Amino acid sequence: MRVAVVWNHRRSGVINSFGQDCPERYGAASVQNVVEALRRGGHEVLLCEGDKTLLSTVERFMPPDSDGRPTGMVFNMAYGIQGACRYTHVPAMLEMAGVPYTGSGPLGHALALDKVITKNLLRNAGIPTPNFCVMRRGTEFVRHLRFPVVVKPRHESTSFGLHLVHDPIKLPAAVDSVVTQYHQDALVEEYIDGREICVALLGNEKPERLPFVEHEFGDRLIRMFTWEDKIHRAVAEPRKICPAIVDQELAAKLRDISLATFQACCCKDFARVDIRVDGRTPYVLEINSMAALGAGASFVLAAKTAGYDFSQLVNQILDVAYRRCFGTSPVPVNTKRNMLALEAEVNAHP
Repeated sequence: MRVAVVWNHRRSGVINSFGQDCPERYGAASVQNVVEALRRGGHEVLLCEGDKTLLSTVERFMPPDSDGRPTGMVFNMAYGIQGACRYTHVPAMLEMAGVPYTGSGPLGHALALDKVITKNLLRNAGIPTPNFCVMRRGTEFVRHLRFPVVVKPRHESTSFGLHLVHDPIKLPAAVDSVVTQYHQDALVEEYIDGREICVALLGNEKPERLPFVEHEFGDRLIRMFTWEDKIHRAVAEPRKICPAIVDQELAAKLRDISLATFQACCCKDFARVDIRVDGRTPYVLEINSMAALGAGASFVLAAKTAGYDFSQLVNQILDVAYRRCFGTSPVPVNTKRNMLALEAEVNAHP
């Protein structure tokens, strides 16, 4: 099958520079690893930009068949270039053009990228999440929250703008920092001082919940996964333990609330749910609707522990997305060519 891997490498493929710039970047090595994994899976792969050139590039690479049906699929790794709800941009373009793709749709990405909507959906579904409020000015009152609190931008990921505030006097500065730097509301939520466990999900109707990954912070003062940790600039980076050691009762709770979060946020194909455990109670912090596929990513570690090598994981993501769209598994290009060659030989020598 033809597979177009879409990412955002260049920033020039827009009409105007306007709106909030996307701070996230997928590393070139990680994207190339996905390309090679798909090729090892027998697919014909093209790497292309998720910008204004995308649709014409995809149309040339995998034009529709004689009935106007798709002849390929997009493996979406595009974080977006600029503007609000940036994860939604490429999926929305592809849906308009009738091109199937991996991962969540515009709705799922929009819900997951808005941390406040996510938390409201969790509460409505009866899923535990830390108490919170939304602030635009640091002078607002937060009497109902228990300190310390975590302050972070409403719409960012990768721990951008994260603050841990112990003293209410320092809250205004943290809120103002988020609002000024990211031009959006600040989410202020109670800090849960417990174990941090990630649950990776792979699939749709009955997604596979991969082995738990725990972030072990040791004796660090800041027991949170920071932006510096994620780009490997921290002095004492947390250790990832997989499989995390949890008893059966807690494991059942983690699986149940991660699946409920996945469904409440309308995610598809694969995602990662981040959870804090206070004693026996797990609290969902957020869901990442486009879980990272870099070599050190928690999702990749969980899949490896479950028995997937990287190539198998990437091709399994493609497979579950294809089955969601078409009800069957994709036929690799190399396999399809072999089948056509065999049919030709049989027809030539009846």
